Amino acid sequence: MLKVGLCIVLVLILVVLAGCAAGPNDLQNKPDSQGVVAGFWRGLWNGFISPVTFVVSLFDDGVRIYEGHNNGNWYDFGFMLGVSIVFGSVLGGGAGAGRARR
Repeated sequence: MLKVGLCIVLVLILVVLAGCAAGPNDLQNKPDSQGVVAGFWRGLWNGFISPVTFVVSLFDDGVRIYEGHNNGNWYDFGFMLGVSIVFGSVLGGGAGAGRARR
């Protein structure tokens, strides 16, 4: 009975993880209405402001956290770098945080 329950839990976990898989970006490398394709620097900025943008996006359907009209890997790199800098410093990450607590 325990093995059946464990199998069910594992299948449910796999289904949830599969639901989180990223889909294709049909807007990549296509300019927006102003003719702009977001690159590294725009991705970095969007990563920096992502916590605020997330809260605003809950109340405004016209605001998205991630720019769909981007140039691909460089935008993604900038976005993730910006997010990691913001959340790394906000959550006390890094070498300096360990020394401050002692």
